[in-house]
Amino acid sequence: MGDIYTQLITVFLGFFAIMNPIANTAAFAGLAGDKSKSEQVKIAFKALLITFLVILSFSILGKAIFHLFGITIHALRITGGILVFIVGYHMLNGKGSKLHSAQENEDSDLAVSPLAVPLLAGPGTIATAMNYAASGGLTGILITISVFAVLCLITFICFIFSSNILSIIGESGLSIVTRLMGLILAVIGTQMVIVGITTLISSMGS
Repeated sequence: MGDIYTQLITVFLGFFAIMNPIANTAAFAGLAGDKSKSEQVKIAFKALLITFLVILSFSILGKAIFHLFGITIHALRITGGILVFIVGYHMLNGKGSKLHSAQENEDSDLAVSPLAVPLLAGPGTIATAMNYAASGGLTGILITISVFAVLCLITFICFIFSSNILSIIGESGLSIVTRLMGLILAVIGTQMVIVGITTLISSMGS
């Protein structure tokens, strides 16, 4: 039971850091802040629903994708760790990563792009979900999906009250949160690479 709680906390912190609801709230306010409250609710709901479905698909079909393309869990951990580290490194330096940025396009549906993809369900988030789901069997998949659903709900609430949240934490608070999440992400990415390399070496030895 203790291992499950540890896994729950680990998965939550990993997703929380890479999705960074506080920083993404600022992006949401910038993209949809001029719209009415009802429109903001619709945009936030659609964006997070799409995000959840994307992560759900990759969490469930992760092993099938591995077999289809001949990918190993070791390769995913190493590559995913590098992606997560890059995102964290840029956040740690107070910059937005190209892997995790929002480029506004007035001709597109904001809920789909850039909010859902790539802001919320970017390469780092997908790699993190596949890593957690693939390494824990059925339990890992259920924990990954459940934790991500909770985080989507938290992000939805943050989006709805974006103006209130940003007025409370201010620019300096947002910068501090972003850098802290970046540090956590960089460490998680490094750990994923270490685990991927060590398990690959041990499997080759056996």
